[in-house]
Amino acid sequence: MPVYKDEKRGTWYCKFNYKDWTGANKQKMQRGFKTQKEAKAFEREFLSKAHASCDMTFGSLVELYMEDCQSRLKPTTLENKKYVIDLKVLPYFKDMPLNSITPTTVRKWQNELISHENNYSQTYLKTVNNQLSAIFNFAMKYYKLPSNPARICGSMGKKNADSMKFWTVEEFSKFITAVEDKPVSKVAFELLFWTGMRSGELLALTLNDFDFEALTVSINKNYARMGDQDLILEPKTPKSKRVVTIPPSLGTLVQEYASKLYDYEPDERLFQVTKYYLHHEMDRGCKKSKVKKIRIHDLRHSHASLLIEMGFSPLLISERLGHENIETTLQTYSHLYPNKQSEVADKLQKLIQKDINDTTGK
Repeated sequence: MPVYKDEKRGTWYCKFNYKDWTGANKQKMQRGFKTQKEAKAFEREFLSKAHASCDMTFGSLVELYMEDCQSRLKPTTLENKKYVIDLKVLPYFKDMPLNSITPTTVRKWQNELISHENNYSQTYLKTVNNQLSAIFNFAMKYYKLPSNPARICGSMGKKNADSMKFWTVEEFSKFITAVEDKPVSKVAFELLFWTGMRSGELLALTLNDFDFEALTVSINKNYARMGDQDLILEPKTPKSKRVVTIPPSLGTLVQEYASKLYDYEPDERLFQVTKYYLHHEMDRGCKKSKVKKIRIHDLRHSHASLLIEMGFSPLLISERLGHENIETTLQTYSHLYPNKQSEVADKLQKLIQKDINDTTGK
């Protein structure tokens, strides 16, 4: 692994040949190393990556993983993934050779997070662990890693929070009274509660998405903000594209709100605010109304719980919420459905008794 001294600059550089992913011969030169050791380390690591070797460091693997994700994920999803990896994964594993990371190594990392002074939530721990496991799965598929140490080690955290928070109609009524001094807040929260749409779907809406004769709203895009840039993206999943019916009073409320907007075009965003604004207004409304604090996303849960209480089927709720399949609806809200087992037994007993009575002539 020859490296060279740059006498003019007083630094070291490496220059070597390698084959790229197409099999073509390439030459690589990198300058500016303070020591001969650093130059050799760079060449060794570069060749490990180029040859798909498990001798590469975990940090190099993450670079390859993020390059692969970049063309496949939405910008916001990629940004969230990078945030989790940079904050909770790389500080621990970055300089470790990939083939030196064992289930024991992962277990120690898990224990540090579980016992961290920040007392991370169970769902957050699960998210972070899943991200580490996804990186190892990538290495198994494309870089010949024999096994996934995170999978062998076992997971941490929980997929769902211990308890789901939601508002009743009475609680929502108290809250909406507290924020009705701002028309944008009132209409936005009314739509979130009475349709169950996601906040990103709400913020992407235009007036053209509403059909006030049919009393429907078409949900077909998603809003996100990265830095100072507003992004209109594809919905979360294919099933997220849907048409949701709205009550007449809600349709009237939206029309009145839009009619008072200055210099507004029907194809522009109806709510020129961000998710930060919604969070701020949620905090303000809860404090003013003294209603228990919930998340913006919990308004979606509130809508689902309301429909369940009204007796609507899981299939209808799944379609209204834009879930990818009915299993998602059942897994998320199964605990809200009343236990029907005793009711089933009672009805079966009545049928049995009726059959007995018919047979005996009673």
